[in-house]
Amino acid sequence: MSLSVYTDEYYMKEALKEARKAYERDEIPIGAIIVCNKKIVARAHNLIETLTDVTAHAEMQAITAASGYLGGKYLNDCTLYVTLEPCAMCAGATSWAQMGKIIFGTYDKKRGYSLFSTSFLHPKTEVIGGVMEEECQAILHDFFLKKRENNRL
Repeated sequence: MSLSVYTDEYYMKEALKEARKAYERDEIPIGAIIVCNKKIVARAHNLIETLTDVTAHAEMQAITAASGYLGGKYLNDCTLYVTLEPCAMCAGATSWAQMGKIIFGTYDKKRGYSLFSTSFLHPKTEVIGGVMEEECQAILHDFFLKKRENNRL
């Protein structure tokens, strides 16, 4: 019996790679990937500052890329891996896309969709939170710590 390398942790590490790309661009370091049939069909990270677009969240970018790649608007056979719990806007977008599953790293205690309502999601969407939570929290903590330090100078 061989163990599959394609675990939730494997894919979350891929999402963390995207978060690091955002960090390098001075974007809030959130990364997302979308997986369909064990294949990564979209990779994205926050581009809010780069595009001067408040809707350019990692999840929104990933949904657009996956839909384009797969040639359809519904992603019910796909899993979204994202380093931070989606906000209400992104949760709503996953509902419209009928995302099959959402797996996120750390909970967003200020703007996460679950603070407001779980009805933002499609009724059939499965959700798992807290995958590699410490690593996902650490990159955000480091980013904002550096921002605060730079503002003091």
